[in-house]
Amino acid sequence: MFFCFLLRTFVATMGKIIVAGIGPGSREDMTPAVLEAVGRADAVVGYKYYFQFIEPYVREGCQCIDTGMKKERERAEQAFLLAEQGLTVVVISSGDAGIYGMGPLIYEMQQERVASGSPADIEIEVLPGISAFQKAASLLGAPIGHDVCLISLSDLMTPWEVIERRIQAAAVGDFVTAVYNPKSHGRYWQLYRLVEVFLDNGRSADTPVGYVRQAGRDEQTVVVTTLGTFNPEDVDMFTVVIIGNSQSYIANGKFITPRGYYREEKQENVKPGQSIMMESFRTIRSEMQHPDVPTWRLWPLLHAIHTTVDFGMEECLWMDDRATEILYNKVVDGSLKHIVTDVTMAASGIRKGALERLGIEVHCYINDPRSKQMAEEKGITRSQACMQLAAEEYPEALYVVGNAPTALFEICDLVRKGKMHPVGIIAAPVGFVHVCESKHAVKTLKQIPKMIVEGRKGGSNLAATLCNAILTFDDAAQLKPGRDL
Repeated sequence: MFFCFLLRTFVATMGKIIVAGIGPGSREDMTPAVLEAVGRADAVVGYKYYFQFIEPYVREGCQCIDTGMKKERERAEQAFLLAEQGLTVVVISSGDAGIYGMGPLIYEMQQERVASGSPADIEIEVLPGISAFQKAASLLGAPIGHDVCLISLSDLMTPWEVIERRIQAAAVGDFVTAVYNPKSHGRYWQLYRLVEVFLDNGRSADTPVGYVRQAGRDEQTVVVTTLGTFNPEDVDMFTVVIIGNSQSYIANGKFITPRGYYREEKQENVKPGQSIMMESFRTIRSEMQHPDVPTWRLWPLLHAIHTTVDFGMEECLWMDDRATEILYNKVVDGSLKHIVTDVTMAASGIRKGALERLGIEVHCYINDPRSKQMAEEKGITRSQACMQLAAEEYPEALYVVGNAPTALFEICDLVRKGKMHPVGIIAAPVGFVHVCESKHAVKTLKQIPKMIVEGRKGGSNLAATLCNAILTFDDAAQLKPGRDL
C-alpha cells in the first residue's frame, strides 16, 4: 500500500514540456498562448540568443537555462530532467517550433527515453509561432499566395545530394520556394547552386526573389529582386529567401504570387478551347529549357511545341532576328495582305478567324488546273508550278511551305531572278529527300525575314501554326493564345 501511494505521488508530480514558437522575435509577433506559457513557466530552456526576446515576460523565480548554438540535444535533455522533477518547462524556438525547430526533437527524445526505461507520463504540448518565412512573406508583399515548399540548405544532418534533389523537385514543380539557412561562413556555394538549378529547370531569370534579414528585429532588411540579378553574397544565416513561381510578379516594389481569383474573374469571356490553350502554353513555358528568349522568338516556339509536342523545336526552329515582330508589323501596316501555301493542308491550318479579322487572303494553287498543265509541259513538280503561278499573281505574299522542298527551291530561284519579292517565308518542308538542302538554300535570302524548321522535321501543321503565331503576335505579351479559335 505504501509503495502504491509513493508511485501515485511520483506520477502526480510529473511535469510538462511546452515547446513554444516565439516567432521572429518582436513582441507583436508572439501569440498570446506563447506569452501566457512563458509567463507561468517554472523553467525556460533555449538558445541563449533568443532569451532577449522573452525576458520581459518571464515570471520572477523562473529558471532560465540557455545554451549555445548546436546544443539542441542538450537543451532537450535538460527539459526532460526538469519536467521529471514536476516542473512546467517551456522550450523556446524561434519562428514556429515545428519548422526546423525543437518540436520534432522533443518528441523523438521522449520515444528514446521511454525505450530506455524513463517515465512515459511527461505531457508534451507544441504551441505554434509565426515562422520566419511567413514573417518574411508579409514584409515582401504576398509571395506565397499559391503552393509553397520550404527547403533548408544546411547539410549538417541532411546529405547535399538529398537537398539538391529536393531543390530540383521544387524547381520542376513550379513551387514558390522559401529557403532557410541559405548561407554561412562555411556554406557559401550551396545558394549559388540552388539558383543554377532553378534556372536550368525552366525558371525565368525574371522570376521575383525576395529576401529578408533579421525579420521583425531592429536590424531588419527587406529586398525584392529577380532570380537573374539576385546575389547570394548579400544574404547570411539570419536571412530567409523566397523564390516565386512562374506566375509571380513584382508590382510597386511588392512581390506577389496570385492565387487565381482575379485571373478567373477577368477570363469570364474566355472560351473553353482558348482557356485550354492558354494553360497549355503556361505548361510548355514552365518545361522549356530556355524560356527566357525574347517574345518574338518565344511566341512561335510555344506554338510549334504546342502543335508537335516536341521540345526539340527549341533547337531546330531558326528565325531571323525579330522575324515575328517584323512580319506582324507588315500585317499592321497593310503590306502583308496575301499568304501563299504549297499545299491545302497548310492553308486549312491557318486560323480563319484571324484571317477575317485582319483582312488577309490565303491562296493555294496545288489543285489549280493550270499548275498541273504547267508541270506536265515543263517537266517540273506541281509544287514548283504552284510557286511560278503565285509569283505572277502575288509576288509579295508571305510564302508558307510545309510539305515540298521543291517549292522552297523554286521560291529561292524566283527571288534570285527578281520574279518574286516575298514579305516573308516560313520554311517547314518535311521528309528525307532534299529537305535539309532546301532549307539551307532559303537561308541565303538575307533580306527576307524567315522562320525555318531546320533538319528533316516540319510539316503543314507546323508551317500553319508558325503563320498563326505571326497573325496573333499582339497577344504574345499577355501569353494569351487562341483568340480566334
